[in-house]
Amino acid sequence: MVVGLTGGIGSGKSTIVKMFSEFENIAIYIADDEAKKLMVTSPKIKTQLITEFGEQVYINNKLNRAYLASIVFNNKEKLAILNAIVHPVVNEHLQNFIKENSNKNYILYENAILFENGSDSFCDKIITVTAPINVRINRVIKRDNSTIEEVKNRIKNQWSETKKNLQSNYLIENISLTKSKEQVLKIHNYLTIIIS
Repeated sequence: MVVGLTGGIGSGKSTIVKMFSEFENIAIYIADDEAKKLMVTSPKIKTQLITEFGEQVYINNKLNRAYLASIVFNNKEKLAILNAIVHPVVNEHLQNFIKENSNKNYILYENAILFENGSDSFCDKIITVTAPINVRINRVIKRDNSTIEEVKNRIKNQWSETKKNLQSNYLIENISLTKSKEQVLKIHNYLTIIIS
C-alpha cells in the first residue's frame, strides 16, 4: 500500500515524516530528496536538462541549482518542462522502491506537489498536513530567510489547502507537536490494521 503525504509549503511535512520514521514496519520515500539525487546521477535527466537549459546547468558534474532556479522560478512553461524531464524518472525510481519494500506494511510517499503533478493517482491513501496560513508563512520566512511576498508567490503556485483537503483520506493539523504526534500514531495504527 502506498500512502501519499503532502501539504502546502510551511505546513511542516518534514516534521510529520520524522514522526512516521519512528515506525520500523514502514518505508519512506521523499520525492524531493530523490529528485535532487537523480538530477545528478541519472544520465537520462542530465542529457535532457543540458539539451533544454544549456551546458551551464551542470558545473563540474554538479547541478547548478541557482542557474536552473533563475530560469524556472518565474516561468511556468520552463518549470513544466523541468517537471516533465524529472518526474517520469522519479516515478520509475519510486516504483522500484515500492517493489524493494514490499515486505513493509506500507510505503509513506512524501511529495509536496503530489496532486499538482498527478502522483496521487498511484496512492492508495492520502494524508495532507495543514496549518493556518499565517503559521505557514512565518515558518517559511524563518526557515528560508524569504520575504512575505516570496512565500505568498510560492503558495500561489500550489493547490489551495481546501482543494487538497477534499481529496485526502486523512488530515493532520500541524500546530502543536504533541497533537500532531497523536494524530500520526492514530493514522499509522489505522493503516496497519487495514493491512493486517
